[in-house]
Amino acid sequence: MARVNKKRARELQHDVFRDKTLSAFDKLGDRLAGRGRTIISIIGGLVLLAALAGGYSWWRNRKTEEASAALGRAIDIAATPVSSAAPLPGAATTPSFTSEQERAQRAVDEFQKVEAKYGDPFRAQAHYFRATNLLTLDRARGISELEAVGKSGVESVARWGQFALAQAKEAEGQYDAAAALYTELARDTATAIPIETLNLRLASVYEKQGKKAEAADLLFRLVETARKATDKDNKPAPQSAAAGDAAQKLLRLDPARHSQLPPEPVRE
Repeated sequence: MARVNKKRARELQHDVFRDKTLSAFDKLGDRLAGRGRTIISIIGGLVLLAALAGGYSWWRNRKTEEASAALGRAIDIAATPVSSAAPLPGAATTPSFTSEQERAQRAVDEFQKVEAKYGDPFRAQAHYFRATNLLTLDRARGISELEAVGKSGVESVARWGQFALAQAKEAEGQYDAAAALYTELARDTATAIPIETLNLRLASVYEKQGKKAEAADLLFRLVETARKATDKDNKPAPQSAAAGDAAQKLLRLDPARHSQLPPEPVRE
């Protein structure tokens, strides 16, 4: 209902713009009567351009809503739990999948439709989700697509693509490549990916490479920074899940180093 109301509001706004524009054109026409058609033609052209601009704005907003809805439906499919149970009566409109492969293929198809129909940022976002689902169907092709996503002109999507690629490399045992990607992302202060998450993954790679000291140092700095952080009121900042995981990992990896951490802050 809210979506319908917003759409109608835009239609009404467009109608008011059109009526005001035509009214102004009529007044100018009366005022300039007898001065030749050239001036009227010029003014008419300007009014037409203004009307087209208003119409394009309305159309663009409508397409944005349409693209958002299509991308949302595809994401819902990708997030649908896999179940071997038969669908419940009356649930015919709700997709159900009996395997990860079946769900991934349906998700890939839906994301590809969004890519083909809409422009960026929706196209780039759909490309990212399609690539991550392809990993289930054809891992080599999925990795290739993630590499392409990492070069996207939509910077935020490119960063998430590089993060997913780093995880895929880590899972395949390509630790040097994964570490390089995590390090590059962690150096980008503008990235939307939490730095703590990136450093936690990098420490995990170090541990798998046998670099215990490097992993412990990184985990220690991560947890120490998080525990010393304060909010705008100079009170202890909330601890992230990544910081908590890092503390547990450090305790297992190097108990002596863990004992040197500052105490956990007490929030009122």
